[in-house]
Amino acid sequence: MKSYTTAIFKKCRSKKRAKPSVFDERSKRHQENFSERGLVSFPSPDSDTVASSFTLRPKKKSPEDMAALDPGNLCKQTLKKYMSLPQPKDKIQCTYVWIDGTGENVRSKTKTLDFVPKQASDLPIWDYDGSSTYQSEGSNSDVYLYPVSMYKDPFRGGDNKLVLCETYRFNKKPTDTNKRHSLVQAMEKAKEFIPWFGLEQEYTLLDTDGYPFGWPKNGFPGPQGPYYCGVGATKAYGRDIVEAHYRACMYAGINISGTNAEVMPAQWEFQVGPCEGVSIGDEVWMSRFILHQVAEEFGVAVSFDPKPMPGNWNGAGAHTNFSTKQMREPNGIKYIEEAIERLSRQHARHIQAYDPKQGKDNERRLTGQHETSSIHDFSAGVANRGASIRIPRQVNEKKMGYLEDRRPSSNCDPYAVADVMIRTICLNE
Repeated sequence: MKSYTTAIFKKCRSKKRAKPSVFDERSKRHQENFSERGLVSFPSPDSDTVASSFTLRPKKKSPEDMAALDPGNLCKQTLKKYMSLPQPKDKIQCTYVWIDGTGENVRSKTKTLDFVPKQASDLPIWDYDGSSTYQSEGSNSDVYLYPVSMYKDPFRGGDNKLVLCETYRFNKKPTDTNKRHSLVQAMEKAKEFIPWFGLEQEYTLLDTDGYPFGWPKNGFPGPQGPYYCGVGATKAYGRDIVEAHYRACMYAGINISGTNAEVMPAQWEFQVGPCEGVSIGDEVWMSRFILHQVAEEFGVAVSFDPKPMPGNWNGAGAHTNFSTKQMREPNGIKYIEEAIERLSRQHARHIQAYDPKQGKDNERRLTGQHETSSIHDFSAGVANRGASIRIPRQVNEKKMGYLEDRRPSSNCDPYAVADVMIRTICLNE
């Protein structure tokens, strides 16, 4: 059997190559024609390489062409054609934005108005289906949207607006996740203190499969060290999204004060503030909404989870800087120390207010490692990033300024954080 097969194989090898057929000549002319048109044809069945001569393979597609094939990242060139159409002068689009029943996600929908509002109170009250946002029963689903803050729309431009709203039930009482309502009341009592806030919002960029953006799919990047404030393709993952978000927030009128790459690769931070009282919550929530939509346009997801990757990786927080008028004046360190003393007596209360799950999310992050304090203990120190409360070194030297509460999680509700800080420090409740 073996000798017979070998003989047949040798006979095939010794057979002379046939002359090109008429079909091959015709196929060659087709190939040249296809190449001029940017297409490639495969050889005919009579050729040495067997394939269909009628099979066409287009040349490499552009990124915009490829985007059009992905339903999660539609072709932006096509969108531009429609967005460039002139908008009627007597019509604008207002996107209403609100916090849903999770206490950490935002929703939105858009309506057309026939006037340009000058302030949020000019806008009509609207409603939505709360049964689809974990905020009501299907048998009584309408939830009211009360406009409270308004911004320029960086996505549509022109006179179009983004509108942040409070949510109210059918009986006109605030929903469970409307923490702004309580903060407004606290601020009214504490307005003489003129509280200022600055919030450092950390977040993680993810691929749509839930894995950190830019990380190798079957492994991990190099250990932490070179990524914080890093520069370069192997250190900074997703800078385009960060820059787009930064500029969009500035255009919208949000007091965004800076940004930087964080310790874990694909993790970033932006800062909002200083803002007085309630406005810190308004601006942080709207900046989060803008970040989600900017990242959506790049086909990337944003996570505010306080510990997105288990193991030897930093978590994500929302370090909150706080000061009163007295703290900002000469010898204000005295009032900073008094505030820290009051905070030390209310540690458990603050932990419950610092993430949407009353501390369960933060429990994964506040381990005493990776630049965090322990969730179980209160601590304070100068320039100590492992403490609950940090007094910046410059503040300690000048004896005036602010304190930094490092406990809030990245998915905290800034209204709830500001509310409990004012009630503890200013109102001594």
